[in-house]
Amino acid sequence: MQHSDMVLKKVMAAFERESHLKLHNHPIHMSFDGGALTVAGETPDIASKKHLLQLTQVHSEGRPVVDQLRVTANPPVADGELRTRICERLAQAVDFRNCVICARVKGQLEVLRGTMDQAGNDGSGVVEVTVEEGVVTLTGQVISLSHRHLASVTAWWVGGCRDVVNLLELVPAEADGDDEISEVMHLVLETDQRVRAEQITIDVEDRRITLAGWVATEAERRHAEQDAWCLDATGGVVNHIQVRA
Repeated sequence: MQHSDMVLKKVMAAFERESHLKLHNHPIHMSFDGGALTVAGETPDIASKKHLLQLTQVHSEGRPVVDQLRVTANPPVADGELRTRICERLAQAVDFRNCVICARVKGQLEVLRGTMDQAGNDGSGVVEVTVEEGVVTLTGQVISLSHRHLASVTAWWVGGCRDVVNLLELVPAEADGDDEISEVMHLVLETDQRVRAEQITIDVEDRRITLAGWVATEAERRHAEQDAWCLDATGGVVNHIQVRA
């Protein structure tokens, strides 16, 4: 087994080759503990975090990877404020209009919209939001893969999240494959008002998302890529979108 420093060097070298993002002033650390490789540190955005985690898994020699990477919140947002923002955003989202929205505050469950009986009776689903030190945890149950993915994306869109842990259950159970990821990626881009979804094409193979097409600005190109990285359990993102003035 290679020393963790050697793994870190390989991961960082691959990151520099493959990404336009830079991690200057964002130190990353790795260590082997109990047979697992832990990667820790802070990254400037979700794309850096997910890309680093993916590369760590590639170079971990099959060992489990423990994710302790956090996104830098700039400016920082207090846990209570972040929790409120996410709950409000979910409550306003058309796709979650029938969901019960809850917040976990100091160990106590607060139902912000709907009732728990409602969630059980009509199968509308329930999303519970917990925030601790900037890490957002989503629990409860939803009725489709699109809802599950969109819950994560919505939390990241709010801004101020250091990480999002999506533990939402899917009822009824549904396989999450390339077609499903492509479908929800289209939905995410159509929902994001910062990008023009009709100018972007999406291809998904082995959970790896490839974006192509053209946009008017570099910022729009980056927004589309960030949206793709916000999805749970993707196999990577390739951004072939071109910028045309």
